[in-house]
Formats: sequence, C-alpha cells, structure tokens
Amino acid sequence: MDILYQDDHVLVVNKPSGLAVHRGWARDRVTAVGLAGRLAKRHVSPVHRLDRGTSGVLLFAFAPEIVRTLQASFAEGIHRVYWALVRGPAPEHEVVDHPIPRRPGGPRVDAITEIRLLGRFERYSLVEARPRTGRLHQVRRHLKHLSLPIIGDSKYGKSEHNRLLRDRFGLARLALHAKSLDVPHPVRDERLHVEAPIPEDLAGPLRAMGLL
Repeated sequence: MDILYQDDHVLVVNKPSGLAVHRGWARDRVTAVGLAGRLAKRHVSPVHRLDRGTSGVLLFAFAPEIVRTLQASFAEGIHRVYWALVRGPAPEHEVVDHPIPRRPGGPRVDAITEIRLLGRFERYSLVEARPRTGRLHQVRRHLKHLSLPIIGDSKYGKSEHNRLLRDRFGLARLALHAKSLDVPHPVRDERLHVEAPIPEDLAGPLRAMGLL
C-alpha cells in the first residue's frame, strides 16, 4: 500500500482493490487501518471509507480532533474524483440527483453525483464521477440508477459482463478507482490535493481497451 502524502497530522495512501478498510463482519486479519499504522509507525484512524473493491485515495488522521475536523469538511462537501468502467453508453455529462440511504436500512437522503464521459469501448464507457455528497455506495448506486452498472460490481452490476471482461481482459476486480481527493488541510491554511495512480490490475485492462 503506497503512501501518497504524510505530515504530522494526516496520512494518505493508495488502497488496493480487495483490501477492507477495517475489520468488519468478515473479521479480516489484514486491513488498510493495520497496514497504514505499520507504515506510519503510529496509531491511525480512517477519516472516510472506501468499499473493499474500490482502490485509490484513502485519508487517515493521527489524532481524534483531526479526524473530527476532516469529517466536518467531508460533510460540507469536498472535491473527490472517481473513475469507473461501466456497461452501457454513458452520456457526455449528467448530474444525478437521486436520494439514497446514508447507512444500511436508513432513510433516503439527498445525494448528488456529477458524471462525465471519458471514453467508450464497444458496449462500455469509462466515466469520471464527482460525488457532491457522501452516501452509502453513492457512486455505484447512482451509476446503476443511470443503467450504467460498474464492471465487477457483484451487488449492483451484471454478472455476465463481469465474466466477459474478466475472460477477455483479465479484469477481475471492481472497476472503480478513487483517483483524487481535495480537502482543506485540518491545521494549515491551505488545501490538500492528492492523486492516486490507477493500479495495474485496472490500468492494464483499460489500456487493452484503448481507454488509457
């Protein structure tokens, strides 16, 4: 797990796909929290979460007050950019305004995601998603709402397309990557902007499709 940025207050890593952020129902022995703590050689707390299958920018803090400050910034709306490979012809630009739950079983609340087309290959599209709110599985659910399920998504996607691209291009993961994060620094009067390179298990298939 690569360190993208570190100072006295925060740590930002590029989480690989398949790694849980913390121990959940599956009681994973290896987690992003544990690996980040070993990298930093100190206790870390996740400021936000990424789904197990999602790779990319993951932000940790070293002190509880820093966690609270950054989580308040998330609630106010920060700049996050995701890339996703989806099934279907994505529009050039779309703003999805569709309520979804904040947590499992919870009431639906306002949720907005901006979608832009990056490229097309046969029946598939590479899109950029910029969530303006932070809800449960927001990017995945909003793309499904547009009838553009993410490849490799076993919950909201289509198994036949997941198998097809795995067999053709070796794409054996959720095709969703948290590409960048831009948030006010919790201590200094400046913004923290971090970008995560797309890992090879996603970049390789995208290059084979001519999308990178």
